[in-house]
Amino acid sequence: MSGATLIDGKAIAAGLRGEVAAAVVRFAGEHGVHPGLAVVLVGDDPASQVYVRNKKRETEAAGMASFEVKVPAATSERELLAVVEELNRRADVDGILVQLPLPPHIDSGRVIEAIDPAKDVDGFHPINAGRLASGQPGLVPCTPLGCIILAKSVQPDLMGLEAVVVGRSNIVGKPVAQLLLAENCTVTIAHSKSRALPEITARADLLVAAVGRPELIRGDWIKPGAIVIDVGINRVPGEGGKHRLVGDVDFEDTRHVAGAITPVPGGVGPMTIACLLRNTLVAAASRRGLPIPL
Repeated sequence: MSGATLIDGKAIAAGLRGEVAAAVVRFAGEHGVHPGLAVVLVGDDPASQVYVRNKKRETEAAGMASFEVKVPAATSERELLAVVEELNRRADVDGILVQLPLPPHIDSGRVIEAIDPAKDVDGFHPINAGRLASGQPGLVPCTPLGCIILAKSVQPDLMGLEAVVVGRSNIVGKPVAQLLLAENCTVTIAHSKSRALPEITARADLLVAAVGRPELIRGDWIKPGAIVIDVGINRVPGEGGKHRLVGDVDFEDTRHVAGAITPVPGGVGPMTIACLLRNTLVAAASRRGLPIPL
C-alpha cells in the first residue's frame, strides 16, 4: 500500500493479549488469584451472542476465569439488577460486563450504575467516568484506551499534538478526549453538527473519528501526514446484494494523505477485547490493593 502506514490493530491487539496472559501467570503465581470476568447476556440477539462467545474464548485464552450469565429477553429490570448485585458480591468475579444493547424495557443507565465501580471493566460507571475526567486512576473504557494504544504505536509521545475527536458519545468520544488530554494533547471535540467540520479536522495532527456516519471524512479533510484512528463500524450495501463494513473515514480517499491510518475492519475493533482483558487484570489487582502487574 502506498501512502499512509497501516496501523495493524489485529497484530497490536494480539501483542497486548499476550502481555496480559503473561501477567496473569505471574499474578496467579505470586498471589494465588486467577482474575475472573463475568459477562451478562440478556436475550438472544445474534450479534451480541457472537461478541459474548469471542469474549469467553479470549478470556480463557488469557488464563482468566470466564463466567457467562444468560437470561431471557423477558427478564425484568429488577431481576437483572439482582443478577448484577449477586456478581458484585462474588469474590471470584473481578470484572462485570453487561452486554449492550439491552431490551427496551430495561434502563441501561440504571444497570450500569448498579455495577460495583471496582468491577466496571467497561469503564462506563459514572464514578469511573468522573475519575477519568478529573485525572484520577480508574477503569477506562476499552475502545478509547485501544485508540490511544494504536496512536502511540505510531508516535509514542503524543505531547503537544493537536488532536480532533469527531464524536461526543459517552462510550468513545468524551473518554477518548479525556485520555488525549492526559497525554498532553490540545483537544477539540467536534461532531456531526459542528460548523465547518472539514476545516476543524484539517487542523488535526491526530484525528479520532467516532461519529457513526459511513465514510463521512474524506481525504481533503485530513492534514497531510496526520494519524487517523477510525472507530466507525458501518454496514453499507456492497456488490451482489451483500454488505460490507466501512469506517467513518473514506479509507481509499484518505490513505494517500494521512501519515498513518487504521483500517476497518482490523483496526480499532480487535483492541476492544484486548483492553477488556487488561481492565479485568487491573481490576483484580486494584480490588485487592495489589500492584498492577503490567
